[in-house]
Amino acid sequence: MINPAHESTDVTRELFQNFSTGGIVLFYIFGFLALGVFAWGCYLQIRKYRRGVADGSWADLARRTRDLVVTMLSHRTLRRRDAAAGRAHAAIFFGFALLFIGTSLIFIDYDILGPLGLSFWHGEFYLLFQLTLDLAGLALIVGLVYMMVRRGWIKPPKLDYRRPDREPGEPDADRSRYRIEDWAFLWALVIIGITGFLLNGSRKLWLIDDPLVWDYRWWTPVGTSIAYMLSGLGLSSEGAGVLRTATWWFHGVLALAFIAVIPFTKVKHIFTAGGSLMLRDPLAAQRLPKLPEDGEDAGYGKITDFSRKHLLHLDACTKCGRCHEACPANASGLPLSPRDLILTLREFAHEQIEGRTVDADGLVVHGDGVNQVRAETLWSCRTCMACVEICPVAIEHVPIIVQMRRWLVEQGEMDPMLQGTLQKIQKRGNSFGEAKRKRGKWADELDFPVKDARKEPVDFLWFVGDYASFDPRNQSVTRDFARILEHAGVDFGILYDAEQNAGNDVRRVGEEGLYELLAENNIASLDGAEFERVVTTDPHSLNTIRNEYPQFGGQYQIYHYTSLLKQLIEQGRLQFSKQLGYRVTYHDPCHLGRFNRGFDAPRFVMQALGLDLVEMERSGENSFCCGAGGGRIWMADPPGKEKPAENRMHEAARIEGLEVFVVACPKDLTMFEDALKTAGYEGQFVVKELNELVAEALALDKQATEAA
Repeated sequence: MINPAHESTDVTRELFQNFSTGGIVLFYIFGFLALGVFAWGCYLQIRKYRRGVADGSWADLARRTRDLVVTMLSHRTLRRRDAAAGRAHAAIFFGFALLFIGTSLIFIDYDILGPLGLSFWHGEFYLLFQLTLDLAGLALIVGLVYMMVRRGWIKPPKLDYRRPDREPGEPDADRSRYRIEDWAFLWALVIIGITGFLLNGSRKLWLIDDPLVWDYRWWTPVGTSIAYMLSGLGLSSEGAGVLRTATWWFHGVLALAFIAVIPFTKVKHIFTAGGSLMLRDPLAAQRLPKLPEDGEDAGYGKITDFSRKHLLHLDACTKCGRCHEACPANASGLPLSPRDLILTLREFAHEQIEGRTVDADGLVVHGDGVNQVRAETLWSCRTCMACVEICPVAIEHVPIIVQMRRWLVEQGEMDPMLQGTLQKIQKRGNSFGEAKRKRGKWADELDFPVKDARKEPVDFLWFVGDYASFDPRNQSVTRDFARILEHAGVDFGILYDAEQNAGNDVRRVGEEGLYELLAENNIASLDGAEFERVVTTDPHSLNTIRNEYPQFGGQYQIYHYTSLLKQLIEQGRLQFSKQLGYRVTYHDPCHLGRFNRGFDAPRFVMQALGLDLVEMERSGENSFCCGAGGGRIWMADPPGKEKPAENRMHEAARIEGLEVFVVACPKDLTMFEDALKTAGYEGQFVVKELNELVAEALALDKQATEAA
């Protein structure tokens, strides 16, 4: 690498070559000013977070750090569902990171080790260093240019900052400043990158007669190419020296200014996104927090009620729009965008608690004022977790929304229909308002008895759920599952009137007190029965019993019925008399799929039935919510708006020759059968629960008819 005629220590670069002492001093003044502004900005941000409520998010820091490093190096959260943007961001991230590391190494060598007579920035290390940073700078610029093309010409809808929760003309409706900030960020980095190459090229041309520079020119291929280009344009060595000096100052001051503004602009996501990912809770939406025992008020009413982690989340948002695009409420024209909710709260926090003093009268985040969140926005949420699942920086939109709903419930600000349903649940233990003794009446039409798990031991305790117990359409599916279990020789029983609403949606509505009462009552009933495992046909019950009941001492091994069916098929206990052969599509329930990763079992069962499964565009973890979650099934949708379930029907209808739309959730069955009619597809295909198809393949429907 090094010419034998040259000393290794001479193959390096003099940082302030031909600079006067005054020029060097001036640069260091600029540098210290930039670092001072940066430090002050960091202090303001940290002080803002400390004004939130402390939580336990920093536990197990070693594991969290390891997960953060893996996530950042793999870019796995950024590549999902937008691979091109993920690759471009990777080029920007790794290019910037290498350039930052390189600059830091120069600082260490020149300003720390240099005065001690030590140095490592020379020789072969220096040459490899130059090559690495040259390629890193090229990657940075390529990634930035793609992002510019994406914003300026491709223009994906998710990057449109029009707010669904504000009307044009309202004081906080216009977010065009975010577009300005985005473009300023991109242009600043591009200019820093380009001037860095121009500085390198002009320096090489200026020192063309110095073999210690020119003989090693191709270790910076981009910079050397620019040197040749400048020479070809007629620039002399002397002119290159003048250009080098001007570019040096422009590039250096711009880079220092960029550092100074990091805490005050979008650029701070370099740090806040990493912090958000480090504090990630893998069960953020599946397992909501209990109310603190010493808390005066429920939930988030003031910005200072937010946990420190959630305040950090507000600053971590990069406005990528993935949550905006995935949200069923937003897609249905309702006044909710998870992105805009987070940005609204960010702006509110900036105005109210980032300054030196805090105005106690201006801390309430709820209301119709500037940068306050309106109740209709919060009640539009389905808590389907699509936003949490797709967010590349692990923002917990759903827990934040539920915490804010808790405050609304505490204040009595809720839909009258919802309030009526909660009163039914509190009084009767179910959302239908039916007498408790009727919970097991669906079993009366069976030609065999269903065991009472309170009175005799069973292998599987079946937690049935409200809709499967009381809704007439779902009751037929419930009887089908009972017949399937009986046919397979499964020893099962139910709790009859000792079962109550599991509380999953009650909790996501924000009625934590009622939820805790339901959970404690159900745990007492479950603990009073003798069983090995729990099975449920309701994904909502599955989620809260599996993930949240342990908070109250209820630890159970629980299965969704599709997992049990898969086991029974594999064990040979379910032998199908015929293959159905229908052309079908399948809707992944939010609480079974995204919440509990139950993707494979339903598809295994459908394959065993001989069904021709055609996946919809949005399937698996990207499934589109039916619209029932978060208590929305207990509230009327606004007239004139497309319901999420209707949106889903349109998607299914694009499948040529579709015969059956398959579901595996009682609420899905209710929502989609209604949407099939209102969307205009009745007679084109049918909605069926997977249990109905299993019963058909086993000819149990025929056996039931003959027995009757």
